[in-house]
Amino acid sequence: MSIANPLWGAPRIHGELLKLGIDIGQTSVAKYMVKRRGPPSQGWKTFLHNHADGIAAMDLFVVPTISFRLLYGLLIMGHGRRQILWFGVTANPTAEWIANQVTEACGWEQAPRYLIRDRDGAYGEVLIRRLRSMGIRDRPTSPHSPWENGYAERLIGSIRRECLDHVVVFGERHLRHVLLSYMKYHNEIRTHLSLEKDAPVSRAVKLAGTILCRPVLGGLHHQYVRI
Repeated sequence: MSIANPLWGAPRIHGELLKLGIDIGQTSVAKYMVKRRGPPSQGWKTFLHNHADGIAAMDLFVVPTISFRLLYGLLIMGHGRRQILWFGVTANPTAEWIANQVTEACGWEQAPRYLIRDRDGAYGEVLIRRLRSMGIRDRPTSPHSPWENGYAERLIGSIRRECLDHVVVFGERHLRHVLLSYMKYHNEIRTHLSLEKDAPVSRAVKLAGTILCRPVLGGLHHQYVRI
């Protein structure tokens, strides 16, 4: 009980044991409880785990074009199923632009409860006011702590390794098309270890039919289906 319920103290465990007909003293329960190594308060990892379905995360990443012009991609993802909610592309990521992207991605009625972000200077007061008006609780990470937004950071790494590192980007329109194609692949086709080898938009298992291979992202990846 102590291992399975780290938030329980000796009185709570003692009460449960009494309800199971196990007559033991509370001092004995306290003696044999597992000693906690960490603080009793909720940590960041516990917060992420307990509220995953209501958490979204966003981050900016830089993409160079064929003419060495720098474009900025904005990623917004949901923690619950690791689903990509939105991609935005711009050459000038202002706070007003980011606020509009959040509104289009989440909407006023389906906004997440929490939004995790880093402390990039592009996230200005305009964005913070927009989040408050949408009922979203802003959760900036600690300074120089990218691991606190680890899901978004890892996803950006996957986007680079699986897509952008193999594509020459010509401009904003081209980058937007590539990212939207990757979003469809990531959400509907790509399996994930954290989802027990399922896709964010769950894929049904098909046992009958001929296996067909379809190229995705210009042949960088392939989709296998039964027809």
